[in-house]
Amino acid sequence: MSTWVPDSCTLPTTEQPLRVAEVDTLFTGSLTHLARPDRLRLSLALAGGDGVEEKVRDLVARESGCCSFFTFTVSPDPELIRLDISVDGAHEAVLDALQERAAARRDVP
Repeated sequence: MSTWVPDSCTLPTTEQPLRVAEVDTLFTGSLTHLARPDRLRLSLALAGGDGVEEKVRDLVARESGCCSFFTFTVSPDPELIRLDISVDGAHEAVLDALQERAAARRDVP
C-alpha cells in the first residue's frame, strides 16, 4: 500500500484503509475498461447506474482534497462514466499502483 498511498497524502493514516476500500468497491462494482494513454494518465470507464456518477464525483472531490497531485476529469454519458486520472512526474509510481489495483479488482481488457 506504500506506493498507493504516498507520503504526500494528507488524509489521516487511520482513514487511509477506508478510502482504499472505497476505491476498491468502486472498481469491483463498476469498472468495465481501463487504459493508460500515456505514462502520467489513466483512463477508466465505469458502468453507469443509479448513483454511480455521484459516488465518483464525491470520491474524486475528497481524494483531490488530500492528494492534490491528482487531476481528475469525470465525463458522464448515459451508459458510462469516464474517469481520467492524471499525475505529475513525481507521482507516476502512485498512478502505476492505482492501475495495478484497478486491474486486480476487475478483469478488464
